[in-house]
Amino acid sequence: QDVFFLFAARSFNVQKAEIMIRKVRSLVEQQLNTFVVVDYYPLFLCVQVIEKYVSGGMCGYDREGSPIWYDVIGPLDPKGLLLSATKQDFLKTKIRHTEMLQRECRRQSEKLGKNIEAITLIYDCEGLGLKHIWKPAIEAYGEILTMFEENYPEGLKRVFLIKAPKMFPMAYNLIKHFLCEETRRKIIVLGSNWQEVLRNHIDPDQLPVVYGGTLTDPDGDPRCRTMLKYGGTVPRSYYVQDSVKVQYDNSVTISRGSIFQLEYDVSAPSSLLRWQFASDGADIGFGVYRRTKEGLQKVAEMLQVLPSERYNAHLVPEDSCLTCPEAGVYVLCFDNSYSILQSKKVSYNVEVLPPSDGQTQSPHRRGD
Repeated sequence: QDVFFLFAARSFNVQKAEIMIRKVRSLVEQQLNTFVVVDYYPLFLCVQVIEKYVSGGMCGYDREGSPIWYDVIGPLDPKGLLLSATKQDFLKTKIRHTEMLQRECRRQSEKLGKNIEAITLIYDCEGLGLKHIWKPAIEAYGEILTMFEENYPEGLKRVFLIKAPKMFPMAYNLIKHFLCEETRRKIIVLGSNWQEVLRNHIDPDQLPVVYGGTLTDPDGDPRCRTMLKYGGTVPRSYYVQDSVKVQYDNSVTISRGSIFQLEYDVSAPSSLLRWQFASDGADIGFGVYRRTKEGLQKVAEMLQVLPSERYNAHLVPEDSCLTCPEAGVYVLCFDNSYSILQSKKVSYNVEVLPPSDGQTQSPHRRGD
């Protein structure tokens, strides 16, 4: 059934559907470790800030039995969040939320005896302001929307957009190109009668009092804070650059429109390849590849181990690693090819750790 919906989402085009299915499989495989680590999130500062200050949540079901997700925009502090956690942390969190909603749809299908395949989204735009159209925030949100479009195309039934301020058209123009035409048609912008319209689609006992229904928390809270988070301003104590000082052993300036590669010999399978890096002034692309033959080989011809993404390493330094499944030559690629105007200075550390318990080995770098 899931394959059918992916097929239908690409207008029954076989090639496009195959590409999407492979992307979904790749996405799930990449995130398997993430879902295991999620249970230990409170141990990590970046995840604490996401859990505390990212607003929204699932609350209730519409009249057809579909789960309802709320995005509460006004209290969100985009700059504080992106100075406290990486863009990739937010993407993983959104994937986790989406997978949870998909599981909820399956539970509702079993409970109600009919197919529940998509969610209703209520987008509360009250308080939308200039802070929400900060460029790194728009870029991060665009990547999240692209992820949804590519991997969960039929997971959205409708979007109710409520309490839109005068600046909403400007904000929408910045993100609408990330949405396909089918998704745009699902967006319904409501006017002053938004509570009445919501009640037409959602029973009052499934709609929080604050949104025009009768649902409250067990303690009578009309905002249903046990199910919905309302964000807030992120304290500076969470800012990574204020709390973490990394000493980097190397730095390089990557010219506009170019890439920079680092090669490391990994002599044993299951070795750990770890990296830390920060960029000056703007984001930088980064990916990891493995050479598949001797001699000159372009990045596009190598085996992709970690897909290249743009990291906001100028806001939050990146610190990550991967377990190398095979021995070989691994290539770390810093990508500035998308920048036509700006060079980037990148400071970095890289190390290779053996698979067994032992002392840290110095990285065996073959060349820049």
